[in-house]
Amino acid sequence: MKRWIFILPVLAFAGLAVFLGMGLTRDPKVLPSQLIDRPLPEFALPGIEASADGGPGFASAAFKGEPRLLNIWASWCAACPQEHPVLEQISAQGYKVYGIAWKDKPADSREWLARYGNPYAAVAADERGRTAIDLGVTGVPETFIVDAHGRVRMKQIGPISTQDWEQRIKPLMDRLRAEA
Repeated sequence: MKRWIFILPVLAFAGLAVFLGMGLTRDPKVLPSQLIDRPLPEFALPGIEASADGGPGFASAAFKGEPRLLNIWASWCAACPQEHPVLEQISAQGYKVYGIAWKDKPADSREWLARYGNPYAAVAADERGRTAIDLGVTGVPETFIVDAHGRVRMKQIGPISTQDWEQRIKPLMDRLRAEA
């Protein structure tokens, strides 16, 4: 009986070490999303443009007919300027990118886009963050790949790098285009 008193803590420590060690082998950018292969949650958001000649917002219904990227960003986001040139490249290659400015003032979003350029087909404002909650957004930037039927096929957490685009996202977008 006394022997188990000494062995039990050693076994508990070994089990804990294995459990924590397994966690260290996982990529923190790969977080499972409950939305994968499910329809994009319904939403309708206003645009960030206040002037009469500004662009309108959009709704989840816009994500049918062809595959699209839905990028969640903000003017206060530290990593968004790093991702922005890649989004411009994606847009220039003919892929539709829609943006949601998350918990951002529309004036700040407009100013940011005026400074960095606007790769978006449309930009909507989610000032209260309600749509982002429905999407399961944990921070910015995050990007969802939505197929022609309005289903989420992939979620990218963090900025999209050129490597992410070329190796994972673009091949998926091309496959989704062929299926549409």
